[in-house]
Amino acid sequence: MTTPNASSPLSYKDAGVDIDAGDALVERIKPLAKKTMREGVLAGIGGFGALFEVPKRYKEPVLVSGTDGVGTKLKLAFEWNMHDTVGIDLVAMSVNDVLVQGAEPLFFLDYFACGKLDVDTAAAVVGGIAKGCELSGCALIGGETAEMPGMYPAGEYDLAGFAVGAVEKSKILTGQDVKAGDVVLGLASSGVHSNGFSLVRKCIERAGASLPATLDGKPFKQAVMEPTRLYVKNVLAALAAHPIKALAHITGGGLLENIPRVLPDGTAAHLSKGSWPQTELFAWLQATAGIDDFEMNRTFNNGIGMVVVIDAANAAACAATLRASGEQVFEIGVIASRGDGAAVIVN
Repeated sequence: MTTPNASSPLSYKDAGVDIDAGDALVERIKPLAKKTMREGVLAGIGGFGALFEVPKRYKEPVLVSGTDGVGTKLKLAFEWNMHDTVGIDLVAMSVNDVLVQGAEPLFFLDYFACGKLDVDTAAAVVGGIAKGCELSGCALIGGETAEMPGMYPAGEYDLAGFAVGAVEKSKILTGQDVKAGDVVLGLASSGVHSNGFSLVRKCIERAGASLPATLDGKPFKQAVMEPTRLYVKNVLAALAAHPIKALAHITGGGLLENIPRVLPDGTAAHLSKGSWPQTELFAWLQATAGIDDFEMNRTFNNGIGMVVVIDAANAAACAATLRASGEQVFEIGVIASRGDGAAVIVN
């Protein structure tokens, strides 16, 4: 492109922003978003603001919101040209958090920012976002695409998003009824999900040319990039059928940092090492990084993406319901009095 002289007109495109590309992306997004529509949507993609009516079946609705990004997992998406699943990660990180309060995700909005808009790449990313919303039963009703020349290296972008859900006021999960003797169930993760990727990338760098061809029956790159599991529909069904006391989404900080967030003062979770299997992926990460079990359990989900706390009398039935819906469920521990120890103990 030639540099305009001082007397020639300057367009937005000359400055690096392609309005036509943005319009083309919106047209690509519309049919994807349409697949996610659900009760409550009054106006979605295209307006200045999206409109949503809380379903009338709620008597005392409380709105629950969550926001997140995908983090440095995106660096591998750029390097490996794998853009079609990071949108699922984006949705999952927020809707799984909203779910922990007992809420049903209602709608989602995304923010996609780049230096120069590549319509095919952006459409692949948003396709993943729409898929995540569809699988979670929430509507993709709006978002923003920002093309900002000079802000991002060529070929790179950033993602953020937020979800809004609703829960009956009387059914909010607070964890306040958790007590010693309750059972801790762990729902298997699909992989690393979207946390710990700064260490994952260091492991890949350390391994160099000796990367394994496959892990857990998948090509290496696919195993690493496997999107965050969406627990929403299966856990909501279990909540409707069983007196679950608390849920914890295992994200940054792993099992050791996330479970205490839903435990009352004076209680602790005692987890049994070996009560759930370590996948080939996590075994490879631990061996390559050369870290101990403690560090694994506070860096990664280490194979458990969601934790359910329920009284012992109902634990087996709840686990059966979750297994019947397709979840891998493990009884990984019990709640005990804390005393002077840590809030989570793995032994």
